[in-house]
Amino acid sequence: MTQVKRLAQTIRLRPEHRELYLRLHSAVWPGVEAALRAANIRNYSIFLREDTLFGYFEYHGDDFEADMATIGADPTTQAWWKLTDPCQESWADAGTGGNWSDLTEIWHLQPSQGNTQ
Repeated sequence: MTQVKRLAQTIRLRPEHRELYLRLHSAVWPGVEAALRAANIRNYSIFLREDTLFGYFEYHGDDFEADMATIGADPTTQAWWKLTDPCQESWADAGTGGNWSDLTEIWHLQPSQGNTQ
């Protein structure tokens, strides 16, 4: 049975790598995007405030751990991470996303019945 799981995560952006990180994310590699889609990731966004990155995505699958392992094993994604990981500095409590720390969802606005917007 397919589940929808919403995840929000945060990590610090190293100020000395800010421009590189922004440039990389202005044109994310198609292979990285394909690996995320193949692993049932949808609505993935990364936001920036000062030196803090905030990521949000939805998982639409039935084996989250296996799908995350598939992303981690993807050679294109591994090459991408070799460029992006040095730009980031983990918080002490890294979580689901490896280097990224999970945030706890405390509220979610459900769509009204009959409203798809």
